[in-house]
Amino acid sequence: QVQLVESGGGLVQAGGSLRLSCAASGRTVSSYGMGWFRRAPGKEREFVAGISWSGETTSYEESVKGRYTISRDNTQNTMYLQMNSLKPEDTAVYYCAARLSRWYDQRAREYNYWGQGTQVTVSS
Repeated sequence: QVQLVESGGGLVQAGGSLRLSCAASGRTVSSYGMGWFRRAPGKEREFVAGISWSGETTSYEESVKGRYTISRDNTQNTMYLQMNSLKPEDTAVYYCAARLSRWYDQRAREYNYWGQGTQVTVSS
């Protein structure tokens, strides 16, 4: 089993930055595709960013392109999401996820393991 724990969320003003971390335990995730999702109040969970097992391939939801950067450190069994130029509409609970494949997927149902989420609130 894989346990995922997110950290780094908080309250930030518009235009600010946050860096989320997703620490995995129980098993190495170095061969797993991983992703970040978010759920805003009253909305469905949506894909934010994905990263392949090696970190060489990434993908972003259109609204975060150029502002967010996904990365991973397989030696630390950890994935990151650097979020810059934050907007109030980025406010959501952010979840990390891992799937039993080397590649990420934009569909939440394709992931096998989930963290508990971390709240990100961007004030205007």
